[in-house]
Amino acid sequence: MNVLIKNAEIVTMNKQEEIIKGDIQIVEDKIVNIGPNLKISHPDKIIDATGKTIIPGFVQTHIHLCQTVFRGQGDDLELMDWLRNRIWPLEASHDEESIYYSAMLGIGELIQSGTTTIVDMETVNHTEYAFKAIAESGIRALSGKVMMDKGDDVPLPLQEKTEISIRESVDLLEKWHNYDNGRIKYAFSPRFVVSCTEQLLREVQSLSEYYNVMVHTHASENLGEIKIVQRETGMRNIVYLDHLGLANNRLILAHCIWLDEEEKRIIRDRGVHVSHCPGSNLKLASGIAETPYMVSENVSLSLGADGAPCNNNLDMFNEMRLAALIQKPTHGPTAMDAHTVFKMATIGGAKAVGMEDEIGSIEIGKKADLAILNLKDFHTYPSYGVDPISRIVYSATRADVETTLINGKIVMENGYLKTVNKRLVLDEANNSIRRLLSRASIKC
Repeated sequence: MNVLIKNAEIVTMNKQEEIIKGDIQIVEDKIVNIGPNLKISHPDKIIDATGKTIIPGFVQTHIHLCQTVFRGQGDDLELMDWLRNRIWPLEASHDEESIYYSAMLGIGELIQSGTTTIVDMETVNHTEYAFKAIAESGIRALSGKVMMDKGDDVPLPLQEKTEISIRESVDLLEKWHNYDNGRIKYAFSPRFVVSCTEQLLREVQSLSEYYNVMVHTHASENLGEIKIVQRETGMRNIVYLDHLGLANNRLILAHCIWLDEEEKRIIRDRGVHVSHCPGSNLKLASGIAETPYMVSENVSLSLGADGAPCNNNLDMFNEMRLAALIQKPTHGPTAMDAHTVFKMATIGGAKAVGMEDEIGSIEIGKKADLAILNLKDFHTYPSYGVDPISRIVYSATRADVETTLINGKIVMENGYLKTVNKRLVLDEANNSIRRLLSRASIKC
């Protein structure tokens, strides 16, 4: 399909961070031309973007689609209580349909708010149905089944034998990795050190190297979690992961709030990717990550909303604003400026998933993953003399996303979702959580 988008303000996020006025031509899944007044004979579709702003689709590097139907079920708790008393019992109660509709609910929200790529961590069971939702919706994703082979407080349905966890993960990888010409990729997803044996983590390291795929896990989110890891291993999280050979440029670590100097050095020197989740970290009272330090040390840093029950929305606009604002009282008004956090939300996320040559910026030859914003509204005006990136980070909201393209396909146009049946998904999300709550052993 040959698509021409005309007369837009284009926030490229190329190396020069150019912002230009003009047109974008898309052929099949790629951007083939950018410039003013492009003359294209007989395009299949013309999108008039006069007065609108086009940005690279957001890349969120830590999401739990399986938890979207738990929204509002785990409010006002700290991490370990949140997991033990609410999230693990609910995850243990999932069935095939609830996983599918939970994923579709999250994907619809993500597409509506301009996110085109996610790094998704599922739960132990029924991950196949999350992949089906990802495949049908058109979103770009790295996803994987959660791996959990130890833990005294883990519900029985989430307790895995090591060899079964590995076998099921490899089976999913061999079926889904590089699906649809690489739109879907697999990532091994051990939940965190607390719930994984050393044998499992060593196997993950070996398999990640063998298949050349990413590993996605949590680390150093909560002080209680760190105490458990130190008691059981004699090491802090990142030191232990490095000891096992996992600390490398195939590793994406969510959170990394409580790091000591050795852990910071390992992350920097090994090229580990850090996914900063400010909304989740604040709501679970986990803490505030030292992102200004990470930026100063050129750590690969990106953004994620985490899951709906620890954030209540999956909105990158919210995460960008929080990522900037929470650092300013401590580090000053110029810390984590708008350009820095917008870079984290776009090309920084692309780097984390190893796709910075394909997504994360608007350049000829890259995939056509785009969001078209209509910023003509009270909350974004006046526009005259305002830095467009600051305007997006500090003033824009998810409601300003009008059209979203992924892989050259229009998945939302003028606010209408084309690949997600909104009415059906909303109805089935309610049916799903009603069913899960009836069978889960929830501690109040």
